Amino acid sequence: MATSPFTSLLPLTVSTSSSSSKLSSVRAFRASAFDSVPTSHCQHTPPRREFLKGIALQTLIPLFVLREAPPPSLAREIEVGSFLPPSPSDPSFVLFEASPQDTPALRAGNVQPYKFILPPTWKQTRVANILSGNYCQPKCAEPWVEVKFEDEKQGKVQVVASPLIRLTNKPNATIEEIGSPEKLIASLGPFVTGNTYDPDELLETSVEKLGDQTYYKYVLETPYALTGSHNLAKATAKGSTVVLFVVSANDKQWQTSEKTLKAMLDSFEI
Repeated sequence: MATSPFTSLLPLTVSTSSSSSKLSSVRAFRASAFDSVPTSHCQHTPPRREFLKGIALQTLIPLFVLREAPPPSLAREIEVGSFLPPSPSDPSFVLFEASPQDTPALRAGNVQPYKFILPPTWKQTRVANILSGNYCQPKCAEPWVEVKFEDEKQGKVQVVASPLIRLTNKPNATIEEIGSPEKLIASLGPFVTGNTYDPDELLETSVEKLGDQTYYKYVLETPYALTGSHNLAKATAKGSTVVLFVVSANDKQWQTSEKTLKAMLDSFEI
């Protein structure tokens, strides 16, 4: 009868003389192995304990390495004050200046670098690949999310980019050539709220000039929005893209952080 490969793993029996001789051989082997170890060593650190200690150290080393150098995907989940410089205009904020290393659209040249300020306690959050535009660069037909930051006590911000062709057939059109502030927000409103846009939610619009660049600014009260019941937005057009900066908060966040959120909106520039 064939012997199973797992037979050697079964418990030994002691009912036969052959089994007894096998056990004697095993004891003799153990004794000789133990005798080969210097007596002084055995008295202080038994071989088995030393072996287990080595296994434990090998297991712990990767954990220390991870703590010292977390992967980039984890490293981003830290307060921005630990890696962004103070804002020159207000040291109580830090300055985020987007570069080609930050997003696929910036690398492709579809979006020009932009900047804005943040409280140092905010954290950058991951953008899902399906929303990032990574899959469609350099030619995207629909808007995508560039970057996102948030703080559970104050609110969140995101930069949304939309292909200019979605709003006008005129190449390199300025935001004024696309239309009025009301017309623009009617097209991009759902990307502010995260679901739908109702013109009655628009409380205030204004136009701002920074150098040669024109910005449309919005204040919205959006009780049914996925992003929050309070939304601020700032939009401009440059090259082949319209860029929308969105600041969102719920009622509790808005009560304590309205001034901070408005300062962040005002700071956005492309």
